[in-house]
Amino acid sequence: MPPQSGQTVAADWEAVVGTSPEDNIHDDYWLFNRLSKGKGFKSVDGGRTINWNLEYALNTTVAPYTDTDTISTTRVDVFDEAIFQWKEIAGTAVMSELEAAKNQGSGGKFDLLEAKLENLRNTFKSVINEGLFSAGTGSSSKQIGGLQHIVSSTPTTGTVGGINRATYSFWRNQQASGAKTSTAFDNLRATMRTVYNDCSNGVASQHPEFAVTDQTVFEGYESLLIANEQVTSKEKSQADAGFKNEYLMFKDIPISYDNDCLAGALYFLNTRNLKLCYQKGRWMKAHDAIRPANQTVDVFQVLTIANLVSNNSRRLGVVTAIT
Repeated sequence: MPPQSGQTVAADWEAVVGTSPEDNIHDDYWLFNRLSKGKGFKSVDGGRTINWNLEYALNTTVAPYTDTDTISTTRVDVFDEAIFQWKEIAGTAVMSELEAAKNQGSGGKFDLLEAKLENLRNTFKSVINEGLFSAGTGSSSKQIGGLQHIVSSTPTTGTVGGINRATYSFWRNQQASGAKTSTAFDNLRATMRTVYNDCSNGVASQHPEFAVTDQTVFEGYESLLIANEQVTSKEKSQADAGFKNEYLMFKDIPISYDNDCLAGALYFLNTRNLKLCYQKGRWMKAHDAIRPANQTVDVFQVLTIANLVSNNSRRLGVVTAIT
């Protein structure tokens, strides 16, 4: 049984306090928002799989030479591809004829159907965001292959995109332990610097774009920073001490926390090499309502076909076991 009165009663008039249900469930899905609203969000038009072409080796025929030496004509394989599978997520919202009748006109406190569909949309965000941090093994491996899969805590093992990391070192992400030596978080900043630099392509370009961690590590990192407080007078008798932001900064990138993040992990990411790919026209696609032949209900079905993929694991990194 749902708490209190249930959705049918709660949606109809008795005494109105608010015009819509107050959200007591959903979090702020920081990683989902970073990827789905920026360059990390990629539409793919068809295809059985998500394929990324890779350049993974140097041409070993290149060598110092004199005019009478024999030049190697060995064909060197330098290209391959990573292949990721599509993952499907589906859900429904059901609206009965009785619910619609009770909710119509002056009898409704809020639009019940609209609220149900909004709840469905937010639930999709929740399930996708959870998948973005996962190892891809949930729901009998139907789950999105997330950061625990692509940016692994054990990058010398496992197969990602069809490529065995034990065999091919070019496909391993960066990783280092952030475990304390004596006091809490005493190794965190030094390890963050190392992983940030390891993820970078030299000093001039292609650095991580943002970092995400759990709340405990985020607060631990914040505790290491030099206090910088600001007092702003709103009125003569009122002042506001301090300030708040959506994120902190490390070097030149934002760092924030997400409640779905693996505990004790901090990920350095970029949208060049990490993409949330979705099938064109299948991102939270809402189908027309279906009415079953034997029920007086309308069923609203929503579908997403997507997966998290990488085209260069070396530019992604994680600090693990942070204490």
